[in-house]
Amino acid sequence: MSPPKGGRGGPSGGRGRKPSAGPRGSAPSRGGSPAKGRTPSRGTGRSAGTGRSTHDSRSAGRGNRDAGPTLHPAKPARERGLGGDQVEGRQAVRELLLAGQRKVHEIVMANDLDPAPVLDDIRELAAETRVLIREVSRNRLDGEARTDSPQGVIARAAPLPEVDLDDLLVPGPGGAAPFLLALDGVTDPGNLGAALRSAETAGVTGVVLPRHRAVHVTPTVTKTAAGAVEHLPMALVGGLPAALLRLRDKGVWIIGLDGGADRNLWDVRLADEPVVLVLGAEGSGLGRLTRQRCDEVVGIPRRGRLGSLNGAAAGALACFEVARRRLGPTP
Repeated sequence: MSPPKGGRGGPSGGRGRKPSAGPRGSAPSRGGSPAKGRTPSRGTGRSAGTGRSTHDSRSAGRGNRDAGPTLHPAKPARERGLGGDQVEGRQAVRELLLAGQRKVHEIVMANDLDPAPVLDDIRELAAETRVLIREVSRNRLDGEARTDSPQGVIARAAPLPEVDLDDLLVPGPGGAAPFLLALDGVTDPGNLGAALRSAETAGVTGVVLPRHRAVHVTPTVTKTAAGAVEHLPMALVGGLPAALLRLRDKGVWIIGLDGGADRNLWDVRLADEPVVLVLGAEGSGLGRLTRQRCDEVVGIPRRGRLGSLNGAAAGALACFEVARRRLGPTP
């Protein structure tokens, strides 16, 4: 089914569009083949741990990834990039090593940790990729941490690479249409990390973040996202409203999520069109210009007495609802 012919969800209305007509009926194309996949980068530090080189299912297929967006070098320090150079939390560090997408300089680990399978994974993966593990006292590690609970593990790595906005429109495996998440003025790192984790598990293929007036990938984000930042290509844009116009011109259907919307998320009808779900800041919601750029502005129906949902929870519900609609009925 195609999206409804209704106008934009913003307060100013607007002409309705038929996403299945013209170029909107198929996934956008850049006129060439998808960009080459990112190749894992190896750490250059000394071998750590016991030097074991155990190979099992965790490392299978790490060097044979699907083609993905073109990566660009990290921006100079004077420009605000994505961040992500300090990764905290056991699962986040494990996924950093397992993904092999960027260089890991070192891992700092508390020397009083109780045995745990995830710690064994980190030590084995660090040995395989020749990343140095530096063991320090718990007080020393907590002093180097930037979150309240790093779980005894910190990794220092190259910053996350940015991708171009157009690169997010490359069809996925099997020609699947892009499914993007855009964040409008989200400044809480916990909400961003939780939204990224939900987005990755729901099948989101790329993320759009504003360069200014929004949180980027801090250590709190990496910990809360639990490794999702390693698998989600992210584009930084100067202004989200302008970026949404570019996406619309490429045939992407734009759905805004706002607690004050009149329409219901459950009523949105999607087929296989490229789609971007726009999530606003908790409390303030979508900005005026961002709202006006949306084809649909919808809310999540509530049955209780509270007037709103946590932003990350609302984003998770919306991501999985869009995924369910795109997959169609379960056989």
